[in-house]
Amino acid sequence: MEKKQLAKHYPAPHFDVIIEPFAGSAAYSLYKNNWEKKIILIEKDEKVYKIWKWLIEEATTDDINKLPDLKIGDKTSEFLHIVHAATKMAFHFKTIKVTPVLARNWEISKRVFASNLYKVKHWKIICGDYSDAPDIEATWFIDPPYKGPSGMGYRHSSAKLDYNRLAHWTHQRKGEVIFCEGECADYLPFRPLADLKGTPQND
Repeated sequence: MEKKQLAKHYPAPHFDVIIEPFAGSAAYSLYKNNWEKKIILIEKDEKVYKIWKWLIEEATTDDINKLPDLKIGDKTSEFLHIVHAATKMAFHFKTIKVTPVLARNWEISKRVFASNLYKVKHWKIICGDYSDAPDIEATWFIDPPYKGPSGMGYRHSSAKLDYNRLAHWTHQRKGEVIFCEGECADYLPFRPLADLKGTPQND
């Protein structure tokens, strides 16, 4: 939710191609009319990649509408459900109990998926490291796991990321760079962007 709320603070893309080297939920590419651009997502987490690949290449609105609702108290091992648990540590869970929050988040997401599916059908998704992104002129929306504790929950967490290497790679990008980070970031000259519910965000 934070990224959706912050999207309005980021500049509009100045290039016809948007590349998100850490795809995640692709909140920037989905914001307003950004989705109409040529969108290239890169995602290292294979499970997240497979969700995007299914949405882009295979899923229909009917497919999404037919996905079953979650019942509070049940258990699920489906990753698409688990990532709605409102905790980054969910990436490490194999099975999770359905809470009221999870059930509600899933209900909302199904409606969002169905109503926005047409927007992503021309997108491209690549499974790989951020450095596997095509070296072309574009609007680069770079949103890695944040340096420090806030980026530790993911399978490919901040502990596994060489931030100096990422900074060097970022300087080599062609076009426009929008880079998101948290308050612990010190490897690029970030400046505060917004204070969202007490959590400062830098760009």
